[in-house]
Amino acid sequence: MASDKQPLRIGLIGFGCVGQGFYDIVQQQPGLGLAVARIAVKNPDKPRPLPADRFTYHADELLADATLDVLVEVIDDAAEAFRLVSAALRQGRRVVTANKAMLARHLPELVQLEQNFGGALLYEAAVCGSIPVIRTLDAYFSHEPLRAVLGIFNGSSNYVLTRMSEEGSDYGPALAEAQAQGFAETDPALDMGAFDPRSKAVILAAHAYGVFLNPDEVLNLGIEAIGAADIAHAAARGQKIKVVASVQRLPNGRVAALVTPQLLGPESPLFTVEHEFNGVLVEGEYAGPQFLRGRGAGGHPTGSAVLADVLALRRGLRYGYAKRPTAPAVQPADELALDVYLRHADVGVLREVLTWLELPAAALRTDVHGVYATGVVPLLRLVQWRDELRAAGVFVARRGEVRLTEVAEAAGSGHYQVDEARLA
Repeated sequence: MASDKQPLRIGLIGFGCVGQGFYDIVQQQPGLGLAVARIAVKNPDKPRPLPADRFTYHADELLADATLDVLVEVIDDAAEAFRLVSAALRQGRRVVTANKAMLARHLPELVQLEQNFGGALLYEAAVCGSIPVIRTLDAYFSHEPLRAVLGIFNGSSNYVLTRMSEEGSDYGPALAEAQAQGFAETDPALDMGAFDPRSKAVILAAHAYGVFLNPDEVLNLGIEAIGAADIAHAAARGQKIKVVASVQRLPNGRVAALVTPQLLGPESPLFTVEHEFNGVLVEGEYAGPQFLRGRGAGGHPTGSAVLADVLALRRGLRYGYAKRPTAPAVQPADELALDVYLRHADVGVLREVLTWLELPAAALRTDVHGVYATGVVPLLRLVQWRDELRAAGVFVARRGEVRLTEVAEAAGSGHYQVDEARLA
């Protein structure tokens, strides 16, 4: 184990964008007392900036190496990441991970392994890159009731929306530019379909409210079907479209989470978050609104969050999950509703969608760009039909905050809206 005179020995699993970014930061700061002692990668034929003898091609060798003080996992395979991280925790090891999809699926089990075997698991880099939102929630707001945690959690989709707004272009060219700039993957489905920010919202729910959510039960609607007409529709009203992930406490004390495109005005602090940047709004009961903004992706920004976790482990930091014993219930989807905007180039398709979502034909509207629809839709219908909406190429955005249905309100609940204007 590392002492005051010996560097902390790190086993690095993965050497892609984040792994290389972290390695580069460590190399540039020798005074930190850190040493990347071993690096495990999967593909022996991939060109890398370090000599081949710096790598091993079997990550289990790092698990078996007791001389390593900290294991850092930064691979993109969620199933393999879970196998490695859970095995390390069973050994009582100290682990840092950046795999948000793995954490969203397995966080309850990982927390239990950490407690059972005495290891430690930190994962700031899994949510919003360089923004220290998990540490902020876990430490600063560990005992304060929160009204909401919401924001732009995905830089790739935000970059596409920014370029569409700036250029008046359609989705395809903006996505191609994002991919050329390295802000979007070759397969953009996780980012553009809002699966990535959904995972991050699930992780933040554990720290904001002590709630472990099933990601499959959290609504996620993406921007794959967005067009220039939608951007222009928002701009004509002085608004922008942003993909907003939110976890919030309702007036009845229950928690609701969802990720959708949303029409936002300049009163929202998210209105000016552009390109690959992320923005997070934390609304405390007593502290009021706090807004954090920073780069949400990239090797060095995310690598800096990995570094912060490694140094925190050296100091003995663990997440407290202080709110877990008093975690509130999750509001059932059938008791929630959203005021939505919908568009499709084919009016016949749009009419069929209205029947799916229980909206009347009177919901259809017309602007200079064609036909669209608006109306209040039960959240459960959006959850049930999200795959069909995606397959049909229907763009859906919410126009306001989550609201309780009449049934829920009759039971003693009301409508709560986050006071974003206080940060404008």
